Amino acid sequence: MSDQRSTVIANTTEVPKEFARIASEVNVAFRQFVQQKLKQHKFDLTFEMLQIIVHLWENDGVNQQEIANATLKDKASLTYLIDNLTRRELVYRQEDINDRRNKLIFLTPQGWQLKNAILPWVEDMYVAANAGIPAYDFEKAMHVLRRVINNLKQSQS
Repeated sequence: MSDQRSTVIANTTEVPKEFARIASEVNVAFRQFVQQKLKQHKFDLTFEMLQIIVHLWENDGVNQQEIANATLKDKASLTYLIDNLTRRELVYRQEDINDRRNKLIFLTPQGWQLKNAILPWVEDMYVAANAGIPAYDFEKAMHVLRRVINNLKQSQS
């Protein structure tokens, strides 16, 4: 009985360990795909910069905290990234008329132009990732990932 229990305990730690490793590997694969395409198409951008730009394509004119929450970046890293995007003339900061302490981040025309060049291969990346995998499998995997995230958040309280 003791051996059986230790096998269950080992499995309950080994399976989540392998799950975390594979989830991390998926993240790395997406990142490498994007970085390779940025380099191939000679865009002077990092994966992290592109995350901000993509968020602004969908939500232009938001404050840094909203971008930080959406991209899972801390404020210091985000400030550095936005400074770099500003130097590249892809975004600009504008004072929030409702709260002068806040700066809203907007895409420049050059930032918007990137969408036409980048979006097609981002779409291709998702099509490639989806190849041969039914939507149900993705839905199940997302459900499990959300539960893992919630479990970890709850265990921190």
